[in-house]
Amino acid sequence: MDTLITRKMEKKDLKEGLKIYKEGIEKGMATFETIVPSEQVWDERHHATLRFVAGEHKREVGWIGISPVSTRTVYSGVGEVSVCISSDCKGKGIASKLFKILIEESEKAGFWTLQSSIFTINTSSIQLHKKMRFRIVGTRERIV
Repeated sequence: MDTLITRKMEKKDLKEGLKIYKEGIEKGMATFETIVPSEQVWDERHHATLRFVAGEHKREVGWIGISPVSTRTVYSGVGEVSVCISSDCKGKGIASKLFKILIEESEKAGFWTLQSSIFTINTSSIQLHKKMRFRIVGTRERIV
């Protein structure tokens, strides 16, 4: 992974980022969404400056970003984290590197809580979040 480069995500990165997101949707355990949003919708849903990409050999292999959890002012420092890594690059520490950057930059931007919603069957994501010092605060059941 010495060729891994991490940087702020730019609009030109959205197309490749959404391809990686599509992989997660197809696996059925990386996101609660069932269709890939348009670049515009994804862009509008995520914090403008707290999104990062990782690439190697001129290829985007992962991304991380924050979405607001609420429009209420009291929750302005709370963000929902999304992280997606290309299926052929998982287990190489890419997500951890992206997470470290995101945590550092989100704290500078005034975020005081980051959270994620993860399927219980997605044990690798749960382990990643625990490694990044997240903790499980509950499990949602019987959501319709």
